[in-house]
This record gives sequence, C-alpha cells and structure tokens, in this order.
Amino acid sequence: MRIGTPREIKNHEYRVGLTPAGARALVQSGHEVRVETHAGARVGFPDAAYVEVGARIAASAAEVYGADLIVKVKELQPAEYGLTHPGQILYGYHHFAPAPELAREMLARGLSCLAYETVTDNRGGLPLLAPMSRIAGRLAPQVGAWALQMANGGSGVLLGGVPGVPPAHVLVIGAGSVGSNAVEIAVGMGARVTVLDLDNDRLAALDEEYRGRIETCMSTADALAEQLKDADLVVGALLVPGKRAPRLITRAHLRTMRPGSALVDVAIDQGGVAETSRPTTHSEPIFVAEGVVHYCVANMPAAVARTATLALTQATLPHLLALANLGLKEALARDPHLAAGLQIHEGKITHSGLAQDIG
Repeated sequence: MRIGTPREIKNHEYRVGLTPAGARALVQSGHEVRVETHAGARVGFPDAAYVEVGARIAASAAEVYGADLIVKVKELQPAEYGLTHPGQILYGYHHFAPAPELAREMLARGLSCLAYETVTDNRGGLPLLAPMSRIAGRLAPQVGAWALQMANGGSGVLLGGVPGVPPAHVLVIGAGSVGSNAVEIAVGMGARVTVLDLDNDRLAALDEEYRGRIETCMSTADALAEQLKDADLVVGALLVPGKRAPRLITRAHLRTMRPGSALVDVAIDQGGVAETSRPTTHSEPIFVAEGVVHYCVANMPAAVARTATLALTQATLPHLLALANLGLKEALARDPHLAAGLQIHEGKITHSGLAQDIG
C-alpha cells in the first residue's frame, strides 16, 4: 500500500503522524512510504532519518496525497481538501462533531475517515486519544496559571499561594484521563482542587489516591453553580466519544465568577464545555468573555510536540500496520475496536453519535 505523511499546517502544529521508526516498520512490511519534506523536522526527525529507513521524501503535499492511506495528526485544513481523492483513507484526529462543514466536505469527497478519538480497546478505553488527553491534562494547570497572571487579564492569583496567603481554587470538571492528569499537576503545584464528575467510582478512586488532599463532588447543576462561584481556575475535561461536549457552563455562570478567573477548556476539540468557548490558537491562545480569561487552544499537545509525537505514534502504529497489511475492510472486520474509529465511509456517516450531532 502507498502511505503518505504530510507536514501539518494547522497553526503551530509541529507533531508528525509517522516517526522514522514507524516508517521503518511499514517499509519492512513491503509498503511504499512518502513523507513530506520537513514534516518531522521541528520534533527532531530530519528528512535524512526517514530516507535512512527506506521512506521517500516528497517535495510537496500534493505528492503525499497521492497515497492510498494518509496518516497525520490533526483534521484536514481547507487548503488540503482538494489534494484528497475518492476512496482514500484518512487516519488521524478528525473531531467532526463541532465541525459539520468539515464532515460534509469529507462525505462529498468520498473519503474513509478513521478517527483516533473513537478507536476503543478491550477495557472500554480510548487508547489513541489517551496519550494526548494525558498531555493536555498535565498542561492545563500550567497554562491556567499563566492565564491567571495580570498581564493576561487574569486576577493575579498564584496557583500555589504563599505562606499566609491561601492557594488558588482549581475546579476540574470531569474525572477521566484529562481530569485526573490535571488534578495530579494542580495538586503538585499546591492548589486547592475540587473535582466534579457523574461517575462515583472515578471520584472514589481519586479520593483514595489523594487521601484528603482534594475535594470530590457529584456533578449536579447546583453543585456546578456553587463551585464556579469560588473557582479561580476551571479546567473543562469532559468527553462524550465522537459527540459534542455538553455545554454545562453558561454566560450566567461566568458572571458569578470572580473577574479575572480563568477557564482552560480542554474539551474545545469537541466544541467546549462553556457557552462562550470558541477555538483559539497557540498564536492567540486567550480571550476574555464575561470577565473570565478563556484558554481554548484546539491542539494543546502541540506545545510539547516531541513528547506528544512519541506518545501518539507508539499508540497509533499497530493499527496503522493492520490497515496497511490487511486493507481497510479486512482490518475493520477483524478488529471491532478499530472499526469503532470509522466515522465516515464512501459518502456516509458510520458513527451514530456523529450522525446525531450533525443531523
């Protein structure tokens, strides 16, 4: 099979969908691999490293998109739409639910879109999303602490406080992979942390792990409203696989928060948890709405792109090899967990949650 990896063109996106090690595995399996020039350069993988393992370097994105299977990181950008062809397999993060226009474009072009974010495993987890969720969760308190600084419109509260001055109150909405990693870093930074979730088992596990160093609370409308009033930093860490994130935080909620409080909406890839959330970029990461500083960067892990690339490609390569060696239909027939990642195929939506969200 012909496999291509383009250079990512989303704002400040430095991750690459295939490392030289992954390229070697594909070449050794008899596949032709083309990598766009400089695709991995910013994360320490020069063109020469790909050539050394048998991959070819393409001078342009158009050369790469002649492949049967495209492996990348982020969703296609408008400049890339016209490079695709019917029957092509796109393997990457797609996040179609909050971007129906992108989904319709992929439908019209007859592509098969396998989404990292809905591939499952035997434990009911999301193994290709999990590495980025961990990274985004660990970044959230860091960028939240930065957003709270006065120069960024924040309230000037130090996350860990100092002797004689209480630490900031961090509210984490969601106790999954993003949320639990955000809790770990926020606790390590000395903040007072509260976690909301609907799953009592998740809350119990966190409570046992931190032994009184955090507060846990079942997520209800009343509990959320009360916690927001006291929060200095809110981390939106909700996920409904393949669907839009529920928008739990309204403008009315934000007006009850202290001016200069911050919201890091990690769920922005799936639409965000707040009524006011809209995607931002690493170039312009924040905006203020209703007196609250919003950080809504839709590709947070790109800030630590080398770590993120290594973590991501370790997870995605086994499925990529299956797709290349068996072909799409046989690979999906053999592996229902990989089949859960298929969201669009031959002009039709094949994921029920996505179909519901975009009508």
